[in-house]
Amino acid sequence: MGIQFTVLSSGSTGNATIVQNKDATILIDAGLSARRIGELLQERDLTGEQIHGILITHEHSDHIKGLGAVARKYELPIYANEKTWGAMERSIGKLSPEQKQIMQTGDHLTFGSMRIESFGISHDAAEPVGYFFTDGDEKLSLATDLGYVSDKVMQSIAGSDVLVLEANHDIEMLRMGRYPWNTKRRILSDIGHLSNDAAGEALSELLTRKTKRTYLAHLSRDHNMMELAKLTVRDAMESRGCFYKDHEFKLCETYYDRPTPWDIISDK
Repeated sequence: MGIQFTVLSSGSTGNATIVQNKDATILIDAGLSARRIGELLQERDLTGEQIHGILITHEHSDHIKGLGAVARKYELPIYANEKTWGAMERSIGKLSPEQKQIMQTGDHLTFGSMRIESFGISHDAAEPVGYFFTDGDEKLSLATDLGYVSDKVMQSIAGSDVLVLEANHDIEMLRMGRYPWNTKRRILSDIGHLSNDAAGEALSELLTRKTKRTYLAHLSRDHNMMELAKLTVRDAMESRGCFYKDHEFKLCETYYDRPTPWDIISDK
């Protein structure tokens, strides 16, 4: 068994993803209530007792809402860099010293044959990160909540079999939407969120014969729609000369209200 994963929930109302291999089950972010995370785990035939640890991308509430409660309930270690710990520690309640694990940006962890490495991203948080997971020659990368895709991010997620990549908003829908201008400016900035067009631009450089699928993630419910995101990403790729056949590469969906099916990287 290589890497498999399920995005339990994705969006501004809460984020959580499970990555698993034969040696470990890892939760990335806990941005929903502990009860809701338990329900989503159950939908994928998992329990909290099977989780070996929690990785945190950054301290915003849609990524840590249920963190303290989940960690205490299942006695789980939490891995985050020092600045993220400093920003979130008072809001997640009391933990045992063993549960506080510092994983500096760029550090790696190993759980049996699973290796996990973090990389820095640009977002308005203390020190936000993405992660990539490898097991043998399989690679899965997660990059959401980033204002732009830096050269470092490109290097970190290059060569992935599967990507979970932010496609937060349609630029015109955001500009015409109900948010105050300051909020729109923040979302559109280099420390905001990745647009559909920017996701497509990044994918046009990342797509290789090894790349099988990309899950479009963290979609705005106010300023995006999944079918529009898929269309815009594909158009952005093709406008840069990056064409693909549907049986070779797929754009896949994530949901705010239900988990994605298990994706077994080696089986597809």
